Amino acid sequence: MAKDDKKLPEEGSTPKIVRGALQVIGGAVPFAGGLFSAAAGAWSENEQERVNKFFRHWIKMLEDEIREKERTILEIMARLDIHDEEIAKRLESKEYQSLLKKTFREWSGAESEDKRTYIRNILANAAASSMTSDEVVRLFIDWLKMYSELHFKVIAVIYKHGTSGVSRGGVWSDLGKAEVAENSADADLFKLLFRDLSTGGVIRQHREVDYYGNFVPKTPQRRPKGSGPKPVTSAFDDEDSYELTELGKQFVHYAMTDLPLKIEYKPQSETDSASPA
Repeated sequence: MAKDDKKLPEEGSTPKIVRGALQVIGGAVPFAGGLFSAAAGAWSENEQERVNKFFRHWIKMLEDEIREKERTILEIMARLDIHDEEIAKRLESKEYQSLLKKTFREWSGAESEDKRTYIRNILANAAASSMTSDEVVRLFIDWLKMYSELHFKVIAVIYKHGTSGVSRGGVWSDLGKAEVAENSADADLFKLLFRDLSTGGVIRQHREVDYYGNFVPKTPQRRPKGSGPKPVTSAFDDEDSYELTELGKQFVHYAMTDLPLKIEYKPQSETDSASPA
């Protein structure tokens, strides 16, 4: 079928367009078929160009989402050694299939290419590595849904500084952000990012540990009498340092570490563009 044949008519046949689109999607999504069929019957009596345009955009969105998920699956498989017996068993296991279903059921298209890459890396590493449990991997998938691109940039900066940690002011500087007022929306957002990641168990304030990995209690700092009220902590404070939790470190390993390709892979679009006219 030629590419142009897939396009919907511009006008004049809205009932057929809507009815056909709903029937196709209803067939692809069985549990919603009844709803789609009922809607198709109602709309078939109303020729509205607005409905035509809506479905045209909707179908395009669904097609893009399917292509994006297909590309992600192919990129995962291109990074796995399926000749390895353990990896082959892992791919066929109910546990791994459950991870795939969770990811693609909850993922309606990544917000950005970076997030799509994180999804691909998590699923590829979950197949090739047993560093952490599937329960933790599920948490990582939830984090991709919960957090924004800026959250992940903060995580990357903190990871770069290692066990020594980095202050909020240091993170802001490493992100290349311009100086802003303490009462600005940017400052409020920055504090919110750290609060999200702290309560989510991704980062924590840096603390010394003993030989056995136990946290060493901090020595309380007493302020001299008469020194006035405690100063308000800046959104870009340079006193306290932050580090990744063990969960945070494993997230970086799974989401931000790309497995090398086992086979050469090119998306269909690149293959088509390389073909001679």
